[in-house]
Amino acid sequence: MIDEADQKLEAVAAELCRAKRVLFITGAGISADSGLPTYRGIGGLYNSGKTEEGYPIEQCLSASMFRARPDITWKYMFQIGEAVMKCEPNPAHEVIAQWEKEFALRGGKVVVFTQNIDGYHRRAGSENVLEIHGSLDKLFCTKCSWETSLDLQNLSALERLQELVQDAVPKCPCGSVIRPRIVMFEEMLPRQALMQFEEEFDGGNGFDMVFSIGTSAMFPYITGPVLMAMRYGKTTVEINPAAGELSHRVTYHLPMGAVEALTRLSTMVF
Repeated sequence: MIDEADQKLEAVAAELCRAKRVLFITGAGISADSGLPTYRGIGGLYNSGKTEEGYPIEQCLSASMFRARPDITWKYMFQIGEAVMKCEPNPAHEVIAQWEKEFALRGGKVVVFTQNIDGYHRRAGSENVLEIHGSLDKLFCTKCSWETSLDLQNLSALERLQELVQDAVPKCPCGSVIRPRIVMFEEMLPRQALMQFEEEFDGGNGFDMVFSIGTSAMFPYITGPVLMAMRYGKTTVEINPAAGELSHRVTYHLPMGAVEALTRLSTMVF
C-alpha cells in the first residue's frame, strides 16, 4: 500500500516532469544533512546561549562588533569556516545541480536562491546560484580594492588565511582589516542579488514550481516568493522535517530531510 508520503512524492515528481522553470529556496537544513552544524538548536555551534566573551553569537557576527572588535568577529568566522571545510556537499545539493543540467537540456531552467554562506551549491555543480547572504570563500579589504577567493575544499585555505593574520585578525597587504563577502547581522542584503532575483522571479510568473528546503526563516525575502507563487497558482513544495507557518499553505509539505526527499524524487523524474 502506498502511504501518504509516497503519494506526495509521486505527485511532486509528476509536477517536476511537467515544469520548465524551477526555483529552489534553501536554508541551513539542506547543509545540516552534510553534518554542518547550525548556529543554534540541536547540534548547533553556539546553542549554549552565549559565547566565551558573554555575547550572543549574532552580536559577535554583527557589523557593529566587526567595527569595534574585529578580532571577536574573526574568531567565530574562523570557527564557522573550519566547520564548513570539514563537511562536503551532500546528495541533496548534487541532485539540484544535476537537475539544473537536465532542465537546461530540455530548454528549462533551475535557479537556487540560498541563505547559506557555505558555497556547497556551487561546489556540487550548480551554476545558477544566488547567495543572498554572500559566501565565506570570497574575501575583500575594507579599505582598498584588494580581494581574493579561497578554495574551501582545500584544508590549506585556512592556513593561507592565517598567514594574513596580524593582531588576531587577517589583514590586507595594505595593513587594513579584511572580511568575507557575507552579510553580517545589522547589514542590508546585497541590492544587486535582490534585483537579479526579482528579474528571475518576474513578479511570480518566472517559475512553474517553487521549493522551500530546510528553512524556517520568516523573513519576507524568503516567504515572499513562496506566497507570491501561491497567489499565481504555481506549485509550491516545502521540504522540512518540522512543520512551519507555511506548511499548511503550500501545495505539498514533505516532512522529511532534504537528502531523503530529493534523492527519492530523483529516482522518479526524467
